[in-house]
Amino acid sequence: MNVKALVEASLFVSDKPLSVERICKILNLGREEVEKALQALREEMDKEDRGIELVETPEGFELRVKQEYREKIVKFAPLSDLSDGMVRTLAIVVVKQPIKQSTIVKIQGNKAYDYIKKLEKKGLIKAEKAGRTKILTTTPEFERYFGKSVEEIKRFLEEEMKGRQA
Repeated sequence: MNVKALVEASLFVSDKPLSVERICKILNLGREEVEKALQALREEMDKEDRGIELVETPEGFELRVKQEYREKIVKFAPLSDLSDGMVRTLAIVVVKQPIKQSTIVKIQGNKAYDYIKKLEKKGLIKAEKAGRTKILTTTPEFERYFGKSVEEIKRFLEEEMKGRQA
């Protein structure tokens, strides 16, 4: 059995990052085997000119489309045209809307202004002036983009957050 290929296939089909521990448990492999496979996979992807990369996030490892290719493939997969920061900002808006822009900036820092501007430009959120800040909400385009209602996505995000806290 090719452990590297098995780990790669696992990362490919997973809808979220996988920790080394989770990979070991699900595939019934030792930690050293999995770490070697991840290292070999990363080296192989770095050496070759590939459209995807192996990325380690705080949640675990994931295969991700390289930044320079995201805009070109946006029609094939939703979210591929959104940076991680934009996705986090959008998730906050979905769960907490209506929400003040200043609240998001407190959570994410000054980069949030740029994320908000790009999400507005894409038509996924709208910002209405409210004193010295803006009130952010999702738009009908948001639901078309994801193919689900705001409520469905909100329930999914809330379940995910509960699962991560457990």
